[in-house]
Amino acid sequence: MENVDKRNALRAGAVSAAATLMMLMSSPAMALIRDDGDDPGQGLTVAQTLGLFVGIPVLSFVVIAGLCMLSARRTSSGK
Repeated sequence: MENVDKRNALRAGAVSAAATLMMLMSSPAMALIRDDGDDPGQGLTVAQTLGLFVGIPVLSFVVIAGLCMLSARRTSSGK
């Protein structure tokens, strides 16, 4: 049993190290230098950022959960 725990810990450490290395290698190398034809546009406001990255995912979760609960209620009441 102890060998299994050691093997699992070793495997978890190897996966964590590999994931960390992959994230470090995928970081933007030359992010400060603009490419030819690069036109980034204007930045987002705080409200737009919150709406895009918080509001829309929460709203989609609520809609999907509501549809699931509605379909479950219909199937359970039909018995």
